[in-house]
Amino acid sequence: MGVASHLGIELTEYDRRIRTFIPYYQEILGAAAAAVPPHARRIVDLGIGTGALASRSIARAPGAAVTGIDADAGVLAMAARRLRKSATLVCGTFLRSPFPPADAVVASFALHHVRTRAAKARLYGRVRETLRRGGVFVTADCHPATDRAMAAAQMAAWRAHVRRSHSATQTKALFHSWGREDVYMPLETELGLLCRAGFRVEVVWRRDAFAVLAGK
Repeated sequence: MGVASHLGIELTEYDRRIRTFIPYYQEILGAAAAAVPPHARRIVDLGIGTGALASRSIARAPGAAVTGIDADAGVLAMAARRLRKSATLVCGTFLRSPFPPADAVVASFALHHVRTRAAKARLYGRVRETLRRGGVFVTADCHPATDRAMAAAQMAAWRAHVRRSHSATQTKALFHSWGREDVYMPLETELGLLCRAGFRVEVVWRRDAFAVLAGK
């Protein structure tokens, strides 16, 4: 399923509407880009989408070129217009596409499509292998608490954010649709997977169910 179908929107609306779906969206992307090394020469963006994080990463590391991977040809066309000649775009799944040697690998709201711990462990191992010495892996996504009561409160806060822009019926339908495809692994689980893949991980930003992680 393409990103527009997954979100229930027209693709041309994505950059405007995503803020109604994801709380703190701008702040999250800013925190993720800030974790990219300024000296990076190559950045790989997993699930690059329309290039929102990639463009911020290039601003952080002006000398970097981007390799962006996404299975949705429509959003890749939007990323191409945004990033112009600074990006090489690959249409395919990042679970199987090869990665070039990189100084940073980034992902924003893409890795929740990896549904099992085993698949994530394999992906994180590949990311670790592709990073040059001193490289960093930055991921921004939904990672609720392990405690059920706290996780429920975090998800309720997320629904309240969506409800500010959408009706109760629309909000219910959106979370139902996302729940069929997305897996939001608890923060503790995600940190464990990254550590076992050989990363030293720091939580560089955290609010409610959302977090930005940097693994070195």
